[in-house]
Amino acid sequence: MLKIVSRWRPAIWALAAVLCLGACATRPAGTGAALPFDQAVQLAVDDLMVQTQKLPAFLSRVEARLKPNRIVIDPLLDGATGQQTEVTRAAQSLLVRRMQERFSQFTVANFSADEVEKAQYVLNGTLSRGKEGGGHRLSLALTELRSGTVIAQAAARISDDRLDMRPTAFYRDSPVNPKDRATEGYIRTSETPAGQPADALYLERLPTSAVLQEAIAAYEAGQMQEALTRYEAASRRPDGQQLRVYSGLYLTQAQLGRAADAEASFGKLARLGLETNNLSVKFLFRPGSTDFLSDPKISGAYPMWLRQIARQATQIDACVVVTGHTSRTGSEQVNDRLSLQRAVAVRTRLTAEAPQLSRKLREAGMGFRENIVGTGADDASDALDRRVEFKTAVCDASA
Repeated sequence: MLKIVSRWRPAIWALAAVLCLGACATRPAGTGAALPFDQAVQLAVDDLMVQTQKLPAFLSRVEARLKPNRIVIDPLLDGATGQQTEVTRAAQSLLVRRMQERFSQFTVANFSADEVEKAQYVLNGTLSRGKEGGGHRLSLALTELRSGTVIAQAAARISDDRLDMRPTAFYRDSPVNPKDRATEGYIRTSETPAGQPADALYLERLPTSAVLQEAIAAYEAGQMQEALTRYEAASRRPDGQQLRVYSGLYLTQAQLGRAADAEASFGKLARLGLETNNLSVKFLFRPGSTDFLSDPKISGAYPMWLRQIARQATQIDACVVVTGHTSRTGSEQVNDRLSLQRAVAVRTRLTAEAPQLSRKLREAGMGFRENIVGTGADDASDALDRRVEFKTAVCDASA
């Protein structure tokens, strides 16, 4: 029987994909009425799981008995920032409980390197603010790992206006915005219609992401040595050169008092960010000022950050545009002016560290026109809106 099932499995999955395309792709997901948070999560989970029951009867009767349907949950993310937040964590807890209560044909596993190896499916999802501030949207996708195909996708609208969008500890403490190409692939996959391929890079990096998530969990539990061990393991993998990995190394080494190692890790973080044109640093300023916040717990590391950014910028064959950003508080004109002034202040500090950069640096101010969160809360939830970006550019003839 095992040989028979193995022999026919490719044809079964091809038929399943065709049926999912017909049964699921035309589903107007998330177009119904907005619901309270708990109900919306339950609706999206039920919809997702019901779609899996549209697979061929032969598959559900024979294949499932021979090999249990094991799903690993890749932690839910905020769709705009790519961060884990308090509300995405709450949504994931509800999701897991609902699946365990209602869909016993699936084994639900935590996201770890061992579980990814054993799983047949990965479930991921995002929670995003609605357009023009209208509520929130939860999107879930279930991907079959062997084929890389999304076999079910569901969404639900959330009516609650007040959700806890604060990032969890690792993302709150990270010195940069660690959103990268793989995170963007995660977000795209959560909204991919059934029958379509999941993002290839997201799936390719899944094993390393699992090791990284183990490190993040240890960090948020205060187990710094364990977290460091796992961040180091992630960094040694072929695809371990990631912003989240270097950010985690920096944070844990700093917490453990290993200042030299922490600075080296921040240097790698800055270099990777410049090389990928994706370096957004969370320099926080006093309200309405170009001076950094005076709290040493927040700004005490800034001189080292500036030193390493300057050092890495001198080593790349490109000019760098320093761009200031502000939150939505205040008028557009005031924020445009303030963001430019902050960019000039950072540029001045960088050239003080490395005078040779004076010909390679440019400054710009974006005000709040490129807000990521856009709430104007001016707290940890929208710290990314008050970032300073460093992007490479071709030097002009005078540089």
